Formats: sequence, C-alpha cells, structure tokens
Amino acid sequence: MKVIFAGTPEFAATALKDLHEAGFTIPLVLTQPDRPAGRGMQLHASAVKQYAQQHDIEVLQPLSLRMDSKDPQRAAEARAAHERLLATDYDVMVVAAYGLILPRSTLGIKPCINIHGSLLPRWRGAAPIHRAIEAGDDETGVTIMQMEEGLDTGPMLAIERVAIEAGDSTATLHDKLAALGGRMIVATLRKMQEAPLVAVPQSEAGVTYASKIAKDEAALDFSQGALELGLKIRAFNPFPGACGQVDGVAIKIWAADVLEADSAQPAGQVLAADAQHGIVVACGTGALRLTQLQKPGGKRLPAVEFIKGFALDGKRFS
Repeated sequence: MKVIFAGTPEFAATALKDLHEAGFTIPLVLTQPDRPAGRGMQLHASAVKQYAQQHDIEVLQPLSLRMDSKDPQRAAEARAAHERLLATDYDVMVVAAYGLILPRSTLGIKPCINIHGSLLPRWRGAAPIHRAIEAGDDETGVTIMQMEEGLDTGPMLAIERVAIEAGDSTATLHDKLAALGGRMIVATLRKMQEAPLVAVPQSEAGVTYASKIAKDEAALDFSQGALELGLKIRAFNPFPGACGQVDGVAIKIWAADVLEADSAQPAGQVLAADAQHGIVVACGTGALRLTQLQKPGGKRLPAVEFIKGFALDGKRFS
C-alpha cells in the first residue's frame, strides 16, 4: 500500500515513523512551511519534515491546499500541490495534525484517513488533548476516521480509549496518544489491505469543540477554584504554560497539587513559601501547592529551589 502522509508536529511524526518502519511505501509527505522559532527566531522545519528528510522521503510544503484562495501565492502553491498529488501513485492519504484544511479537491483524489487525538465526537477541532484535561475528563483516546469536508465529522474506522491519570499534563498525555495513534494507523491500514473496513458514523450527541489554544489563556485567575486552576496548569503544560504575576513579574507555573482546605486570606495570597510546606497559594475555593515554577529567563525549578532565588513570603499572585 502506497501512503501519502500529511502532518506537522511530533504527534504526526510518531505516526509517520511507525508507518515507515512498518514497511508502507511513502512516496510523498505534506507538512506546513518552516516557521521561525526559538530566541533567534530562526526558521525551523517541522518534526514531520525532519523525519522525512532523514529517510529521503520527498516533502511538499504548500501554504494552502485551497486553489480558490484569494491570495495569489497561496492559490498558486495549492494548484502545484494538487497537480503533484494527481501525478503521484498512492492508495490512501493519512493525515495527522496537519494544520491545513483539506478541500474537496484533495479529499476527492483518493481516500483520506485522519488520526485524531480524542474520542469523537467529543473534542473535534485543533486542541483535543489540552481541552480534555482542562475539562477534567476521566478518559480520552484516539479515533481513526475517514475524512470529509466537515471539521472532524467523518465516520470512524477505529477507536481506542486511554485513561487520563491524575498526574497527566498535555505533554505526557500527548506522548501516550501519539504512540497509540501510530500503532492504530498501522493496524488500520493492514486491515484495509485485507478487506474493506466498516465505517461507523459519529453520534450526533455529545459533540464538543476543542478550540485552538490562545496565549492569553495562560494567565491564571486565582479567584477561581483550585481544582479548575490545577486542571488548567496541567492542560497548558507545555504550551502556553500557565502564568501568574507577582510584583509585576510573570512566573510560569508548570505543576501544582490541589488542596481542599480553604483560607480566610484573599485569592492569590501566598500562604506558605518554605521547605516544609512548599509554595501554597489561596484560591477562590481551596488552595494550590505550586511544585514547579520558572521565572523569566530562568529554568524550571522545584518549589524548594525556586524560593531560594525568588522570595514569595507575604506576596500575592495576581
């Protein structure tokens, strides 16, 4: 089976690696254009492009696949990409976190199958892992589905569940789902080689949408409950990183424990900042014990190390 692969971040690169190592022929990879990143804002290739180049797989990086784009450059690149797809001998396109919309013209060439990091129809959209943790879901998983023009609305070919553990952040859950997605797409394509698969329509009940994460969501409002804030901290690790202000300094909060005990102190007040108790902060209800923090220009540090270089006694988060 010949597979064109479309994807961009590490989640997708894991699936590409598994397909390649499973012996599927991959004549072409689509991924997003190189983006500036890091302190120097140098152009960086996506994780998918890096893997493809390491294994001599042709890479195509159009700005868009929509040939009707009003932007002349995007329309021209889309037409070139469409012609390249038509000229390529392949059986199926596998898509994972590509980041570009596949128009009808692309979907109509050959079957397109998507690896999606949620239990559809829950958390359709761009950030299903983040939103599942933020919402306090007990479980999530991976759905393999046939693609259609709607946003993650296609019928399902396979689905597997994963428990969201109390210590899971988006970083840890991402890795679990990426590994699962890679195994599942290999198994799905192998089954397709043997016989047509039965696609199950998604339920019309329980549909939720995982909107893209915005950087301004990182700011924590300590008037909210400790449980809600704890979920946000886990959901926003590693991006965009939950943040609180102390004396005008933005402090990243990477991990925290939820404490049920309420305090008469105002929300955001630091209740303790020592080696015995750690860093405890009052919330609207309950409190948070902050366990990993980072000041601007510094490293992520355990709380006991952080307070050695940043005094929090008597301070208040805002």
